[in-house]
Amino acid sequence: MTDVQLTASAAKRVAAIAAKQDKPAVLRLAVEGGGCAGFSYKFALGEPEADDMLVETDGVCLVVDPMTLDLVRGSAVDFVEDMGGSAFKVTNPNAASGCGCGSSFSI
Repeated sequence: MTDVQLTASAAKRVAAIAAKQDKPAVLRLAVEGGGCAGFSYKFALGEPEADDMLVETDGVCLVVDPMTLDLVRGSAVDFVEDMGGSAFKVTNPNAASGCGCGSSFSI
């Protein structure tokens, strides 16, 4: 099992956003304290750091720092579009609970 997975749908969306912003197709996943359930996911385009874990899907890199990796190991990052809108979604097997918005969780 890989530490974290980036789906093809998420990779395609990151590539499109990066091209529009003229940035490298590198998505950083981080976890911050806060949100309705205790922790919240944060996404940003950026460059890898020396100690980051990297996963590549279809030419797009997902980077995760070591502290975040402890909280999201085994997760999948997807991009979903539905009637409520579109967003990156993390399926995190370590989360004990989450909130309705899907952007925060607790351990």
